[in-house]
Amino acid sequence: MSAATILKDPRRYFEEVGADRTDVAAQLPVCLYLEVTNRCNLLCETCPRTFEELEPPADMSWDLFTRIVDQVPNVARVVMHGVGEPMLVKNLPDMIRYLKARGTYVLFNTNGTLMQPRRFQELIDTGLDELRVSLDAADRESYAKIRGKDFFNRIVRDVGKFIAYQKQVGATTPRVSLWLTGLKETVAQLPEFVRLAARMGVTQVHLQRLVFDDAGYGKATAGNSLFESTQETERQAIAAAQEMARPLGVTLDASGATEPGLSLKRQDDRAWAACRRPWSLMYFTAHGRALPCCIAPFSARGYANYTLGDATQDDLREIWNSPAYREFRGSLLSDAPPAPCQNCGMRWSL
Repeated sequence: MSAATILKDPRRYFEEVGADRTDVAAQLPVCLYLEVTNRCNLLCETCPRTFEELEPPADMSWDLFTRIVDQVPNVARVVMHGVGEPMLVKNLPDMIRYLKARGTYVLFNTNGTLMQPRRFQELIDTGLDELRVSLDAADRESYAKIRGKDFFNRIVRDVGKFIAYQKQVGATTPRVSLWLTGLKETVAQLPEFVRLAARMGVTQVHLQRLVFDDAGYGKATAGNSLFESTQETERQAIAAAQEMARPLGVTLDASGATEPGLSLKRQDDRAWAACRRPWSLMYFTAHGRALPCCIAPFSARGYANYTLGDATQDDLREIWNSPAYREFRGSLLSDAPPAPCQNCGMRWSL
């Protein structure tokens, strides 16, 4: 599947590859999630790494990175983030260029704190396709409460400068988008968030669904979730933001390229059964631990409970259809899904 196809329809590669699902995956993954670092310079109230050490702090080594990538030579899409801040990684530009040399579509989420002007041209020159900036608030005070540190003005300034620089040099990539995690205390800011994006020169805004486990942590709780129980005032905020976005030339979507209101609706009681991820992608932590997807670290505690392999010890083909992976897929197709998947589609997104 080509990068152009993925750009046109980002969910299609999940649906097609996992169309005929058994406990065995018939072909290699078309997407890799590579946690190039688990280090971060923020203390976000919606991130599990703020409240527990998931693994020892580390950047993914060049040897591990190439070992993984080289085993999936035709990988169509690579997402270079996990629970850390990718722009902390010294080798990040080289990693992106390594992937782009084989025609892979490459993207990552950043908190935007390290978008200094001296890095603008280097970032463009890597060929990065997409840069997602997680801002999570429309004003400085709310940002500090959610993200743990006060970098709001710096991010707004530097991301805006990057957009202006792209226009100056005629660069069309990376495509920059702005992301807000949907919390009850900030959803009212969505219209202003759209207006802020337009002032910065960003033309794509996404409403990110909050993911949390049963116990919750920080602001990642059922009480803060829009997906759990969206009220009329929240629906009005989303509608107002959509109306504001159109004349400003901003598109407003939810994660997964779905319409925001629809994305917050509760699905059926076996929503997890529609998931295609364990048949289409592999997620590796900075240490090489294979996890089922990017949502798992946010939805269930204890990596040991849902680790499916170790890329430092085994080949990807061995991991991909190992007993652990096959058991995970079989459970996902049953009425008793694995722990990270039990509330997927009912509390948060597929």
